[in-house]
Amino acid sequence: MTSTPSVVADVMTHAVVAVGRDADFREIAETLQRWQVSAVPVLTGDGRVIGVVSEADLITARDRDAERAGALTAGRMMSVPAVTVHPDSPLNEAARTMARGHLKRLPVVDEEDYLVGIVSRGDLLKVYLGDDRELADRVRFELVATLGPSSAVDTDVRSENGRITLTGELTDTVSAPLLERLVRSVPGVVGVELRLAAPA
Repeated sequence: MTSTPSVVADVMTHAVVAVGRDADFREIAETLQRWQVSAVPVLTGDGRVIGVVSEADLITARDRDAERAGALTAGRMMSVPAVTVHPDSPLNEAARTMARGHLKRLPVVDEEDYLVGIVSRGDLLKVYLGDDRELADRVRFELVATLGPSSAVDTDVRSENGRITLTGELTDTVSAPLLERLVRSVPGVVGVELRLAAPA
């Protein structure tokens, strides 16, 4: 069975467009346009992430003082501190971070804040666009790996557009809430329906 992406390192892009803190308004605007991105990390000279400058930051700076906006640098316009994730962060944690901050992408940094990649909403969504049969197999695998073969033997797993339906019979050793939590934790699952009878 092929391994499923589960952490940011599995889906992130390694080549990242970034700017230095001294980049001016025009350079940043041209970089965003050329690479078709809405924001870029701002780096120190040695490659540490110190902020993020976005289209919104440029527009705000221009609206505040159109005449002086052209002289502003990334260091003056960037949002700080930068919201980042680590390569070993779980995908659902990255998704929650993006949702909380209404962000489209996150710089990926190592333990010392050096830039190692970037992860976008699109990267995270790819996990949820997989094949239903493959997703059902992953859920079955997790059930057996976590609960043991005997616990999963009376459970049928079906997937439709990422929604998992479990039918069959609950065992004495597993509760429905535990089963639902376990299935929801599998990357790619967007919903769970339990049609399980209590043990006789």
